[in-house]
Amino acid sequence: MELKSIPIISVQHKQLFIDSYLSPEKPVVFKDLIQSWPAYEKWNFEFFKKNYGHLMVPVFDPSFSKAGKTYMKASFQMKFGDYLSKIQEGPCELRIFLWNILKYAPELANDIKTPDIMKGFYKEFPFLFFGGQGSYTKIHYDIDCSHVFLSHFQTRKRVLLFSQEQSKYLGHIPFTVGCLADMNNPDENMYPGLKMVKGWETILEHGDTLFIPSMYWHHIEYIDPGFSISLRAANAISQK
Repeated sequence: MELKSIPIISVQHKQLFIDSYLSPEKPVVFKDLIQSWPAYEKWNFEFFKKNYGHLMVPVFDPSFSKAGKTYMKASFQMKFGDYLSKIQEGPCELRIFLWNILKYAPELANDIKTPDIMKGFYKEFPFLFFGGQGSYTKIHYDIDCSHVFLSHFQTRKRVLLFSQEQSKYLGHIPFTVGCLADMNNPDENMYPGLKMVKGWETILEHGDTLFIPSMYWHHIEYIDPGFSISLRAANAISQK
């Protein structure tokens, strides 16, 4: 498996992003896309515990992606503050994902801004993702086929990306958005196609934003307990 580091650019280079990354659909990391957001300085575990720790949240263990009646369903619910304390205690597989906190705390909309780096953002779907150290999302691509801008807070998160051209090497499960290969344990004997895989890798830190092009396979793991917000966008006909 060959992995290249994902390039880094500044939000000031909007046309460079459109020409070199958005149009050809290649990943890139912004170091400064969310630095003007109030959330950049404000959002952390203690802020959420103090102000929103009473909210009940859907929590997922690793079994949620197994086929069957419980596929993609939350394992259980617990208080948000208790969940945050749990993942701060040490390695933990429990995660929260695709959670729109604005439904319960609409005032938090004032802490984020829709970027002007491209057109076509869906303002209705600012999803939050939380995870404990060592937890990870198995390789998949998003079923809605949106472009995703994933901004990380507080700690570190490792992301691997692969274009659709790599599907045949990843053990793509037909008629699904999942793969058999496990990027945490890439067994080239079981899946020899992995020897041919070419992809991208980055480690997101506080304030970093990763552009994940539409239908890119992604594997995401938490090096430390942390959280991210994703903003989704459609590819507009013209970005000029």
